[in-house]
Amino acid sequence: MITETVTLGEKQLSLEVGQFAQQATAAVLVRSGDTVVLVTVVVGGERPDLGYFPLTVEYQEKLYASGIIKGSRWVKREGRPTDEAILKARLIDRSIRPLFPAGYMKEVQVVATVLSYDLQNDPDILGLIGASAALSISPIPWSGPIAAVRIGLNDQDELLVNPIRDEQATSKLELTVSGSEAAIVMVEAGAKEVSEAKMLEALELAQRNIKTICAGINQLADKFKTKKETFTASKVDGQIKKQILAKAKTSLEDLLDNLAATAATEVGPRHALDEVTAAVKEALSDLDAQAVAEVIQSEFNDRVRQKILTKKSRADKRPPDKIRELNSAVSVLPRTHGSAIFARGATQALTLTTLGSPSLEQLIEDLEGETSKRYIHHYVFPPYSVGETGRLGWPSRREVGHGTLAERALAPMIPDENKFPYTIRVVSEIMSSNGSTSMASVCGSTLSLMDAGVPLVKPVAGIAMGLIARLRPGSGGQTEIEDYVILTDITGLEDHLGDMDFKVAGTRDGITALQMDIKISGVTPTILKEALDAAKIARLTILEHMKETLPEPKKQVSTFAPKIATINIPVEKIGELIGPGGRMIKKIIKETGCEVDVDDDGRVVISGTDADKLKGAVDWVSGLTREFVVGEEFDGKVVRIEAYGAFVELTPGRDGLVHVSRLATSYVADPNTIVKLGETLHVRVREIDEQGRVSLTALTPEQEREAAQNRPPRPAGGFNRDRRPGGRPPFRRIDHRR
Repeated sequence: MITETVTLGEKQLSLEVGQFAQQATAAVLVRSGDTVVLVTVVVGGERPDLGYFPLTVEYQEKLYASGIIKGSRWVKREGRPTDEAILKARLIDRSIRPLFPAGYMKEVQVVATVLSYDLQNDPDILGLIGASAALSISPIPWSGPIAAVRIGLNDQDELLVNPIRDEQATSKLELTVSGSEAAIVMVEAGAKEVSEAKMLEALELAQRNIKTICAGINQLADKFKTKKETFTASKVDGQIKKQILAKAKTSLEDLLDNLAATAATEVGPRHALDEVTAAVKEALSDLDAQAVAEVIQSEFNDRVRQKILTKKSRADKRPPDKIRELNSAVSVLPRTHGSAIFARGATQALTLTTLGSPSLEQLIEDLEGETSKRYIHHYVFPPYSVGETGRLGWPSRREVGHGTLAERALAPMIPDENKFPYTIRVVSEIMSSNGSTSMASVCGSTLSLMDAGVPLVKPVAGIAMGLIARLRPGSGGQTEIEDYVILTDITGLEDHLGDMDFKVAGTRDGITALQMDIKISGVTPTILKEALDAAKIARLTILEHMKETLPEPKKQVSTFAPKIATINIPVEKIGELIGPGGRMIKKIIKETGCEVDVDDDGRVVISGTDADKLKGAVDWVSGLTREFVVGEEFDGKVVRIEAYGAFVELTPGRDGLVHVSRLATSYVADPNTIVKLGETLHVRVREIDEQGRVSLTALTPEQEREAAQNRPPRPAGGFNRDRRPGGRPPFRRIDHRR
């Protein structure tokens, strides 16, 4: 077994090879603390028929890793990956994919399996480092290594490298960065209004620590000295290329001159280019059709990119820093609790908000155990949004990722549960796509939440930044950026042919979410700083537009949304509210039609759509758990009559006894002659015993004194062995032994 150890501050990270999965192309076991992740890489055969690089990345969370048995009654085996596992797989995929050579078509599968988890050291970071190490020692051509770190920010404004879970719980920043020794490759972040300057400082700190880990991976690779597979991307013969371009010249020139007319939609440029390609294929039917398509596509991309680099003019004729036309509206649907539509150019997101009771929180079972969340954001990208046919059904990995990004952007601004005790579900339905639908979802969701009456701390907006770069050969087979242009609010065409997709979301005062993917080997902190600064200007512009649409959250939730009331009761009263076998709480729910949820700390949340029934349930719960005070007066309904007195309901579910002697000043032989079942009786609390039973009186204090005078006096000394009050014979002791 070969081991390499990397030291990061006070922590150590080890890379081990040789103990597990010997038949994989490469396998690395990564350890940090008691967290252990096995990463395997296997290369298969070539698949040129697919038309894309067949890389698959899987991240497997095994519940045994943290000593958990699945809670399902029937299924104990791990099933489909959780959304969290999908996101972690995407982190690895987005980091390693840009570093494979263009045109490489062999199947590559990367599998990261969490074998042990100490609940402190994050396994996803280890999985990404392990994937890099495994690819580095494999024969697969790959321009690594890369590494990854997570950066936190504590209350003292100090940046933390790979903070443990306890530190992350109070962190204002969760920034995941992957990159090479020279540049940053991938960024993912959630933050609580962190400034652009602090975010850049965190990125630079991450880059320094990434260099240390990359050095360790290089040392591990040097111990193997694996010979890399020689790969050269196939190129179209120069003469054939000239022939194709000559035939396509006029049509291509016309397309480029009138590109603005088609660039308004995502499919417009593609369809126009397809028509040019089809005409050339027909004219040059003796040439390979794939070669014709590749040459025309490459020429088109180069011409559009060159125009942006040299003339700073984009396909739709916007300058680099201009946002497309903005449109938005709220309350666009009649029955939803909140709705909004937000459009930026041809990108249009319809976002719907639904409010529910706290019991509807989403329960999550993963390596952390059982957790829950009350704010849920789902993103739906139907094929009609880009004018195509396609599959509908379960969410794709992309949809899961975009929904989580929007959720992360808004989560810090969702009001505290004590202030707004609702479960909140937001769904972003993409109506039309031409770039940056996830950021349109953020903007639309802010408006939809405010329309639903959710008192957001601050509005949130998002923008997608792009990059067009001119590259030159660098050292070690890498490329370097010679010149570049940063683009604000990229379209689908610019996303497709550009080098970076950098999404930035936040409030007027700071960043709440970041996500960056690139197609080149890396970008520098300088480029990221320029992109962050430009994104802030764009974000403030969008926030101003949103303010004109809806200046602040609505004061009341929708009439169709459930109404919620919160009551805090003494912990010792929880049993009285629930009742034997849950009978009391079930009775409240059945008779009022409201949901009643009780926490262990005595917090009771009651929800219902009918305001009157909600008030009834609140009164019922309050009455069940309130403390009565001697001297309090009530107008209560007589609910039961016995020979010794009448029971009067003081509050829903709570009654007290009016003894027969306190129904009137004179002798009462039968309580039914004084009160009737169901009638209202004015009573006063006279006494409360140790068991909480309430004794009542229907007499005024003056009547009490009069009644006391009319009662026959008790014998001196009270009870005695000879006679009992009332003339009844004394008790007789019987000796059963006789």
